[in-house]
Amino acid sequence: MSIETEIDIAGSEEFSQAVNRFDAEMQRQLHERLAEWAEQVRAEASRLVPTRTGYLRSTIYAKTHEWEAEVGAEAAYAANVEFGTSRAQAKPFLNPAVEAHLPELETLFLQALVSAKSEAEL
Repeated sequence: MSIETEIDIAGSEEFSQAVNRFDAEMQRQLHERLAEWAEQVRAEASRLVPTRTGYLRSTIYAKTHEWEAEVGAEAAYAANVEFGTSRAQAKPFLNPAVEAHLPELETLFLQALVSAKSEAEL
């Protein structure tokens, strides 16, 4: 003996399309806002970095890829300045910049979520 049940949910195709729109829009919104956040952190790090020649400041960068933001400095001695050495005291500029802007991340995610929901018409 077998039982067969068929359920047809009205609007399921429209819902599926809306979810796909939401996913795409959430990714776009989040990437855009994360890039703005990373740029703010980069600007703060540039403001905080100790400057002798300006080279270290010129190597500070911000980049985003999908759900990740990276802020750093490409100068070979950047870690020595940030963390110090046995002969030189630390003069942090990256960590304080990230810490200063970290509280904004929650708001950033919530704004992206609300905007994506609105754009997807959910």
